[in-house]
Amino acid sequence: MSRNHLAVIDDDKSFRSYLTTLLEAIGYRVTCFASGEEAIAALENGLAPSMIILDIIMEGMSGIEVLKKVREIQEDLPIIMLTGVDQTQTIVEAMRFGASDYLVKPFETEELEIAIRNVFEKADLVDEIKRLRTLLHKEEQETGVFHSAKMMEILEVVRQVAETDVTVLVHGESGVGKEVVARRIHQMSPRAEAPFVKVNCAALPHELLESELFGYEKGAFTGATKSKPGKFELAQRGTIFLDEIGEMSLATQAKLLQVLQDGEFARLGGQQNIRVHVRVLVATNKDLEAMAAQQTFREDLYYRLNVISLHIPPLRERKEEIAIFADLFTRRFSRQFNKKVSRLPDALMDAFLRHDWPGNVRELENMIKRYVVLRDEKIILNELADGSSLPVEQDLDLDLTGLVEEGKTISLKAIDKKVAQFAEGVLISRVLQHTKGNKRKAAEILQISYKALLYKIKECQL
Repeated sequence: MSRNHLAVIDDDKSFRSYLTTLLEAIGYRVTCFASGEEAIAALENGLAPSMIILDIIMEGMSGIEVLKKVREIQEDLPIIMLTGVDQTQTIVEAMRFGASDYLVKPFETEELEIAIRNVFEKADLVDEIKRLRTLLHKEEQETGVFHSAKMMEILEVVRQVAETDVTVLVHGESGVGKEVVARRIHQMSPRAEAPFVKVNCAALPHELLESELFGYEKGAFTGATKSKPGKFELAQRGTIFLDEIGEMSLATQAKLLQVLQDGEFARLGGQQNIRVHVRVLVATNKDLEAMAAQQTFREDLYYRLNVISLHIPPLRERKEEIAIFADLFTRRFSRQFNKKVSRLPDALMDAFLRHDWPGNVRELENMIKRYVVLRDEKIILNELADGSSLPVEQDLDLDLTGLVEEGKTISLKAIDKKVAQFAEGVLISRVLQHTKGNKRKAAEILQISYKALLYKIKECQL
């Protein structure tokens, strides 16, 4: 990674000039600011230096105030503070708020060079750790999702289409891993470093989806107090993933077709066309061809989307992956919830292998999450055994170990909320299995609004 652009923030003109000459002689490109206010404005407008060298004592915004503000804008940007000999306490405060290092004025040229080099080396190490963690996460996902023979065939197609910009239609039942496949296409494509933007077409009312996708101008409708870019603009040079596209209204479909054909669109209330270079991936659990025949989905859009079609088989047709997923999710949730669960009980694994998994991988993931958190296999075994709602006394057999400790208070209200949320999660999970993942039908059965159901699903981490 190139790190040659430094920003200097100091209200002393002569020192700024001296530091600029010094840094440019070493080989750095330097941008100077006479105040914190100027520097913050530049950062908010897109300036992206490799490092900031910041004086602590300045008129207007102090160095500490600038440091705090920079951390809000660019959390990982390296910052070296410049301080006087009697400012120890201020330096301690600066380090607490995220300064990378500090130099005491006056300093030698060699001291400055060493400080810059050390901070950049540390930043490179942090970046490498992040890269390796991301790589590990990708490898974990691939090991689970692309393990069976059927999924290896899909991975081979993914490798072939990733290098191109063709639109891909990923279809299959809810919870089979359509989004994982879409993300894999993006990760293996030349657009991997650009944004991957997901839009769930079923999560928003039809009248709001268009503004979410294409943005709007100030005054386009009541409440539009300022302009807002849409998801297509945010995905520029990257990939946009339109999940549950079968829920999109015909009017919005028409505008999407225009983007696919022409690569441009206008925001709501806007007159000027915006050009975008975005790859489009879509997913659905519906039969779009049948919908097109029934004129509930645009036929021309269907053929435009269906350039490459990937069918993701349900988990019941690739049961050899269950053990892989079980191990992956157990390790993941053990780390996430700080629980010591190394493996699932044999009885639970046997039940998993016999189950048909109408909710597919997502259902398996949620069951393992509940087991890791609650450590009570009876709940899940009974749920798998008869496919019906559990008796209330078993549903609420929560593991409350550790909540009551000597000398500490405990809130009955908090326990009440935990029990209620757990019961809601179990019930919603069973209803979604009954409706084979159809959220609108589940909302009708539960007698709540579709939006309320989506909120509950998120709240219960289903």
